[in-house]
Amino acid sequence: MTQTKILLMTTGAAVLRLVVPGSQLADTKHQVSVDVELVIAVDVSYSIELHELAVQREGYAQAIVSKEFLQALKTGPNRKLAVTYFEWSASSDQRIIIPWRVIDGPETADAVAREIMKTPVRQGSSTSISGAINFAMPLFNKNPYRGLRRVIDISGDGPNNNGAPVTGARDAALERGITINGLPIMMENSSYSIMNIDNLDLYYEDCVIGGPGSFVVSIKHHNDFTEAIRAKLILEVAGQTTEPRIIPVVQSDPLVPCLIGEKIWQQHQWRR
Repeated sequence: MTQTKILLMTTGAAVLRLVVPGSQLADTKHQVSVDVELVIAVDVSYSIELHELAVQREGYAQAIVSKEFLQALKTGPNRKLAVTYFEWSASSDQRIIIPWRVIDGPETADAVAREIMKTPVRQGSSTSISGAINFAMPLFNKNPYRGLRRVIDISGDGPNNNGAPVTGARDAALERGITINGLPIMMENSSYSIMNIDNLDLYYEDCVIGGPGSFVVSIKHHNDFTEAIRAKLILEVAGQTTEPRIIPVVQSDPLVPCLIGEKIWQQHQWRR
């Protein structure tokens, strides 16, 4: 699939890239009542330390109530979005923290943020991005609100190493008109260095994200969480960018092999 990458923002260690392969809206046979149907899928695998998981939770909560996010919400024709938030790790481990909610202003945003923060932080084994995408897709059918766009916002600190290959799940989502955006967490963690890969952001670009206006925001330092999450949510709500710099993609093959996580995991098992 031919794609065009757009470099949007570099802020400290957080880098955001946008991929625009075309234009497609969610099914609009039903009455459109929100601007975006947004599924937030958050990695809680053991490779992310508990305090980092807490910072990630707080980053989403703060972003949702920020004045910048609420201002972006006003730019859409319906001035509201529907959101659900779940946490994931292995292919069979997903847990919904926030069922579908509508955010249409400060009060509803505060309610969602409080609900995110009150749930105890947990951890799970393995990293199945494909499992998270496959779990997210049916959630749109359970959403009583219909939007102009359907988006899966997925975070993670490593490549897919459990469950089905990630590209199959990604392609299935794209066929349904769903856009996938990524938040690769690239903070070095020596305790779990066995599953770390270089250029996780490129892996997300080539193997995970896709759809109209899809993009990646990478996080390399703890202090980047809140700013990066806020910037990502604003773009997902607004559905547009300002004065992007277009960078054509020359190569057709992924810069990072899409099965690299599975290969590292298999090598690790053989050495044990």
